[in-house]
Amino acid sequence: MSSPGAKTYAKPDTGFAWLRMVGAILVVFEHCFPIIEPSRITSLPSSWNISLGYFALMGFFAMSGYQIADSWRRDSSWWRYLLKRVLRIWPPLLFVVMVTAFVIGPLVTVLSPREYWGNHDTWGYVVNNAMLYPLQHLLPGVFTENPYPFSANGSIWTLPMETTGYLIVLVIGLVGGLARGRIVLFPLLLAFMVADGIMGASVGFHGDAGSLFSVPLGSMVAFLVAFVLGMLLHGYRDLIPLRPAVAYALVALYLVANFTPPIEPATRFILPIAAGYGAITWAYHWPRRLDGYDQWVYPSYGMYVWGMPVQQLFTLAGVRDSYLLIVLAVPTAYVCGVVSWRLIERPTQKLRIYLRVPDESRSADGRPAPNPDTEVTQVIPAVPPAPNPDTEITQVIRAVPPASPPRRPAPQVARFRPRPGASVPPLAHGRERRN
Repeated sequence: MSSPGAKTYAKPDTGFAWLRMVGAILVVFEHCFPIIEPSRITSLPSSWNISLGYFALMGFFAMSGYQIADSWRRDSSWWRYLLKRVLRIWPPLLFVVMVTAFVIGPLVTVLSPREYWGNHDTWGYVVNNAMLYPLQHLLPGVFTENPYPFSANGSIWTLPMETTGYLIVLVIGLVGGLARGRIVLFPLLLAFMVADGIMGASVGFHGDAGSLFSVPLGSMVAFLVAFVLGMLLHGYRDLIPLRPAVAYALVALYLVANFTPPIEPATRFILPIAAGYGAITWAYHWPRRLDGYDQWVYPSYGMYVWGMPVQQLFTLAGVRDSYLLIVLAVPTAYVCGVVSWRLIERPTQKLRIYLRVPDESRSADGRPAPNPDTEVTQVIPAVPPAPNPDTEITQVIRAVPPASPPRRPAPQVARFRPRPGASVPPLAHGRERRN
């Protein structure tokens, strides 16, 4: 999406990558508190009813809705779309699940090796989590003596919701709702907001609304509100401007509503809008000076899925202070994310070259075509604004002059000396006559 002062900002892909890393750090940071004290779900006072990790997850889902809708716009082949999603989600997931079950589990379980390997839940942990539906949080005898014994890796609980969002994009895309029929995105968003409101009125903000294949329904609907909002912002990117001032105003509105009891229930609807619009807007207004450092933030997904196993291991080793756990777990989870990126994610992402649209392998000038899932379209308004010499980047276009008709060669005029006494032929109107 175009913005004034484009030279000030990094590429949108860089902004999205950095924001995903910021979100992953916030999630790992926030998990350090319930890992030590399960009754404490956030680093902030419970009376504030604000979770930085929850805000980050809302931003995650909105950015996914925006970028996945853009991927469909670039290539509407349903089978290529699904394979791209599989290559993105499953290799790192299978890596962390198998290492947890086959390496960490046998080392830390309180069961004997015979009991551990003979328990069907050991193998069910790999199979169920590989399918995402249903999730299995427990490994036999693993982390059962920790303060938080309820999950070997609670970080993966949002992945089934993410894949549900992918299926929504697929269905809406197949019926044309991401192109000419984009108007359907408004009733779709409204439907999810109504469902979220009904659940909130029934069970409260963090209440239990039941589960679907071990996935909490209340949280899934809430996060899908942000996901569909991202789809809508992409569908109407030519009409809805992304302005930082509006993003900050929405965050301020959320904070005001959160601390104003009469309108506090409205935060359920304001939060996904503030976090979603804010995340996408900030991605398009990320500082340009960070444009060359995006390789440091690619491991965000690996850091996210490795966060809780790392935290549980430090807790098992005797760490009982949340802030000490932050100091130890955040950098360790980042290192695990780097390993996952280099060994698993980057090699599997290279396979996507075989999933390009056939005529996109090379552009018209012979250069490689852009990767449809690492670039985000920048929409240029139909009526360009007046150029500002202080904020515009001048693009020099080499004009190709129109081909001119071939010029007929001038006739060769024979030069001779007239013989003495011979008459010289007259010129036609003072010019040489041309055939």
